[in-house]
Amino acid sequence: MNFFRGVMGGQAAGPQPSGAETIQKLCDRVASSTLLEDRRDAVRALKSLSKKYRMEVGTQAMEHLINILQTDRSDSEILGYALDTLYNLICNDEEEEQDEAMQKQSDDLGAQFTEQFIQDHEHITLILSLLEEFDFHVRWPGVKLLTALLKNQGVQVQGIILVSPMGVSRLMDLLADSREVIRNDGLLLLQQLTKSNAAIQKIVAFESAFERLLDIITEEGSSDGGIVVEDCLLLLLNLLKNNSSNQNFFKEGSYIQRMKPWFEVGDDNSGWSAQKVTNLHLMLQLVRVMVSPVNSPGASASCQKSMYQCGLLQQLCTILMATGVPADILTETINTVSEVIRGSQVNQDYFASVNAPSNPPRPAIVVLLMSMVNERQPFVLRCAVLYCFQCFLYKNQKGQGEIVATLLPSTIDANSISAGQLLCGGLFSADSLSNWCASVALAHALQDNLTQKEQLLRVQLATSLGKPPVSLLQQCTNILSQGSKVQTRVGLLMLLCTWINNCPIAVTHFLHNQENVPFLTAQISENLGEDERLVQGLCALLLGICIFYNDNSLENYTKDKLKQLIEKRIGKENFVEKLGFITKHELYSRAAQKPQPVFLSPEQMLFDHEFTKLVKELEGVITKAVHKSSEDEKKEEDVKKTLEQHDNIVMQYKDLIREQDAQIQELKEQVATMTSQSEQMQTTVTQQLSQIQQHKDQYNIIKLKLGKDSQSQANSQADSQVNGLQTEELSQLREDLEKLRQQHTLLQTQLSDKDALINTLKSETAEGSAASDNTEMLKELDALRSRVHSQATEIDQMKTEKQELLRKAEAVSSEAVSSSDGSLDAAKMAEVESRLAAQTSETERLKEESKSLSKSRVDLDQQLAAATSTAAILQTEKAQLQTEVQESKKEQDDLLMLLADQDQKIHSLKQKLKALGEPVDDEDDLDARDQTDDDEEDDDED
Repeated sequence: MNFFRGVMGGQAAGPQPSGAETIQKLCDRVASSTLLEDRRDAVRALKSLSKKYRMEVGTQAMEHLINILQTDRSDSEILGYALDTLYNLICNDEEEEQDEAMQKQSDDLGAQFTEQFIQDHEHITLILSLLEEFDFHVRWPGVKLLTALLKNQGVQVQGIILVSPMGVSRLMDLLADSREVIRNDGLLLLQQLTKSNAAIQKIVAFESAFERLLDIITEEGSSDGGIVVEDCLLLLLNLLKNNSSNQNFFKEGSYIQRMKPWFEVGDDNSGWSAQKVTNLHLMLQLVRVMVSPVNSPGASASCQKSMYQCGLLQQLCTILMATGVPADILTETINTVSEVIRGSQVNQDYFASVNAPSNPPRPAIVVLLMSMVNERQPFVLRCAVLYCFQCFLYKNQKGQGEIVATLLPSTIDANSISAGQLLCGGLFSADSLSNWCASVALAHALQDNLTQKEQLLRVQLATSLGKPPVSLLQQCTNILSQGSKVQTRVGLLMLLCTWINNCPIAVTHFLHNQENVPFLTAQISENLGEDERLVQGLCALLLGICIFYNDNSLENYTKDKLKQLIEKRIGKENFVEKLGFITKHELYSRAAQKPQPVFLSPEQMLFDHEFTKLVKELEGVITKAVHKSSEDEKKEEDVKKTLEQHDNIVMQYKDLIREQDAQIQELKEQVATMTSQSEQMQTTVTQQLSQIQQHKDQYNIIKLKLGKDSQSQANSQADSQVNGLQTEELSQLREDLEKLRQQHTLLQTQLSDKDALINTLKSETAEGSAASDNTEMLKELDALRSRVHSQATEIDQMKTEKQELLRKAEAVSSEAVSSSDGSLDAAKMAEVESRLAAQTSETERLKEESKSLSKSRVDLDQQLAAATSTAAILQTEKAQLQTEVQESKKEQDDLLMLLADQDQKIHSLKQKLKALGEPVDDEDDLDARDQTDDDEEDDDED
């Protein structure tokens, strides 16, 4: 114990050991001591020395500390000491009194020890397992240690945690810890864990992170909360930024609706705390992440729709028009509203209807534009207003028309300030930044809108008293020629290029001024300094647009004459070189990256994002147009005409093919209809034959009943009922037998048809001529016609059988009348008459069906005649029929199996008839016996 007293600061006799010797003795004690208390004291001593002797403890004690974590899991106190010691070794705490060199050395030590610790991946897994311990002295140091490891070697530690089973899930449990210290440090840990790792971000999101974080923000007071709210918002930004999967999950989970209460501000907005400003700034950034222009258009549009429907956009506009809001929050709110309405027609329309709470009320757009053209406003605020105006007009032709309409003479209201008046005021202001902003804003009102470009040509400006008004286009060129600041000239040139682009009428108006072309050529041909190179490039672009979109309506400035002018005054190569100055400018690539205008200073405000896309589109085509001769243009026009003619021919052939395809499809449908009708006719004939057989059976039953009544009237009623039941059972069996025979006959017919079709297809050769194909098709059609005629024959036979049946029924009726003098009573006679009446009505119905079948046969003959004329078209189906041969073979096998089943059923029915005492013969014998019975009946009647 004297040794520990010396280490912990107690008095000891003799010379004091050095720090390295003390650490060595402590490490030996940790490694060799068998008592837990001794090891615990030694680890506690190492912890106290770990900050002062960081290098010595890290190099000598790290392995022993890791071994303690593995072996002494039962003692939470020693685990806590070991974790705290490792944290002191790895963490790079920044201390104010340390100079830069000492801080760098400390950082190097932390990175060195971190790399040594994570060489074995099991060490990270060990820390993750310790986080499952609920003991505060184990869990909290474990969280801090893992956070420090992620700060020093984030990518490697992220990879280890990602492959560790349930690694991320264990860390997510920290957010549910009731102890705020652990929960808050867990937030910091998850911030480090989710940095730049989409896979971990997705796992964390699907572990209900959004739900838990939003609950914590609400519990802590939303925007009025403390540092914990800030940590939650930073973690949400990590999860959502540049992660489309998590953004979609956030939207689908209806979490956007839960953001609306964050932006509810009161009337008294004075005295905002720094933490509230930070929180609200992060909340606005979170909204922008969901609707950022870099997201896919579909995802952004869906989020914009949700924000409007839940009232979030309305809440943001309230902050926008509120008083007392800090400047940086107001700027960020303007940028947020800009991206919420960008490209969304519904949101843009709502924004256009927002009014500022002034007297009289003014549109929010007008109030914002007043800030933009006011040089006393902060620079970042003016940039934000310009971005908001650009987003309002993005893909919004309705809004573009409304802005341009405020400049037209018929809509100007002298009693109110309009957006057009503010833009014109900024355009001709003495402030170059206002000139540039107004030029870019007006250019966005004309972007991809030919109608508004032509409408803007009508705008007339009164320059001074006593002088006639000049057009807006002319006034812009006048200011341009006066040699103003570079920023002003760049803005005006961008406006003119956007205005006359793809608008031949505007090009004609521009060229109509005789001073414009000489001014442009003079600007391009001069050798000016570096600052003027961009202006020369934009002048070359403007002149190139005048060539490319020239309709040759002005004789002095046709395409050829402008090209000749360039060649004589400037030189083609020099012109192309000056045109290339635009894309080579250092600020061009920065503006092309994203739509939001972000500039470090007003002097850097030269390029607009949409204009960079226009330059990229026009640079190549203008270069080609300048180098082309008139002959080349004529050749190109001829080639275009030839291609158009070719396209027309191709379209005609495509239309013809479509018509032929439609005709073929129609013929196929007709064939299918004829086939189905034929099958229906066959089914109808089969049903009628079955009904005729049933009538025969009923007739035989009636005859037997009448015969038995006349011979033995005194028989008992019970015996009569028994005989009647036996007779009905026999008739039912005969009826079933007859149906099976008919099905047997039908299947045999189909089988023979299939065999004939297979033989026909086999006999066809692969390279048969068109005539032989037509012959085969005609044969098939003849076969179909013969089948129809055979059905007609069967119908005629059925008519004959019905007449015979009617004759027999009349005979039975007369027989019944002759034997009615005392042998039958009135009730039985009435039953016989009712049955005869039903049979007569059934016969009449069969006659009607026979007539309808005859009519169908005539229709089928007509359809067959029409189908014969289209046999040539059906040649293409030959290959398809050949492929159906195999299917037909399969169907033949199925039919054979069905025939076997039918034979089996017929055999079983015969056995039942034999069991009932009925003689059973073959079908021919049965037909002969029926004929004999009919002859005997005729003799009896005679």
